[in-house]
Amino acid sequence: MSDTLRAEVTSSARRLVHFACRALLILLVGVTAASAQTASMPADPDNYPNRTIRYIVPYPPGGFNDTLARIVSQKLGEAWGVPVVVENRPGGGTLLGTEGVAKAAPDGYTLLGVAFPFGANPSIYKNLPYDTVKDFTPLILAGQTQNLLVVKPSLPINSVKELIDYARKNPGKVSYGSTGIGSSNHLSMELFKSMTGIDIVHVPYKGSAPMVNDLLGGHIDTAFDNTPNVLPQVKADKLRALGVSSKTRAALAGNVPTVSEAGVPGYEVTVWFGIVGPAGMRPEIVQKLNAEMNTIFKMDDVKRRFVDQGVEPVGGAPSQFADHIRSEIQKWAKVVKDASIQPE
Repeated sequence: MSDTLRAEVTSSARRLVHFACRALLILLVGVTAASAQTASMPADPDNYPNRTIRYIVPYPPGGFNDTLARIVSQKLGEAWGVPVVVENRPGGGTLLGTEGVAKAAPDGYTLLGVAFPFGANPSIYKNLPYDTVKDFTPLILAGQTQNLLVVKPSLPINSVKELIDYARKNPGKVSYGSTGIGSSNHLSMELFKSMTGIDIVHVPYKGSAPMVNDLLGGHIDTAFDNTPNVLPQVKADKLRALGVSSKTRAALAGNVPTVSEAGVPGYEVTVWFGIVGPAGMRPEIVQKLNAEMNTIFKMDDVKRRFVDQGVEPVGGAPSQFADHIRSEIQKWAKVVKDASIQPE
């Protein structure tokens, strides 16, 4: 083969390789774009669900937020025949896991467990990485409970009115514990302070157990905490219960008056738990999830597990939960502002 012919063959081969690479690149780009478009499309409600659902819990394992996720994931999986995987993503005062769901595809395959701080955080954190109302689809209000106002036994106090009088006579000397800035027991006491005009000192803890231990040890004077967390100590006469934060008396502590009837008319704090998804979910999928979850919360074994932890199953329509979230945001905005509460 002459040098000229060899050069022409080599040149032709190079052109063929070049055209083949361009064609392959165009094909890959088209497939990638189609895949991305498919992934971003809302799920087909007729075929939903047909793959794994993720349930994000922005709290560590343990506690009712985690328990709720395990119950719902098990029951949904049994009803629909698809895996429902619970992922605990604590951190940043629930912001880490919550932000992740806000940015997830609104296809019904990513759920988020939310609770009391979900309604308080918009007022505490000035630069939230999401909009609590606009970036989520409310699915259902799962359950609610109350906080119990308790004092250490050595304190000469037997009622809500006596606590108020004692604090007024000793401004800045009474201490109260909480499980952290923006927690339900923290804001329960801040609302109590604002409605009674008392001056007591906040001592935050990293969890209920260390707070209750210091209360039992006499290192702090009083606290609000979820009823199941302190009721055993009340029954053992290690702590004294003065009132419950809810509008009605607690089933687990029927002999304890509400804070409202015991001396602070109109006082009410409900500790709640719910489930949301990303904004933009198809209404058919929202209704399918809501209907199945309502069925779950009416099951006898589920109701028993709720009651064992002092939680009342609620349920209801997505619109009712949306109204509840908006009312919580409005309620706690005033308390946070009046108390000048800042994030940790």
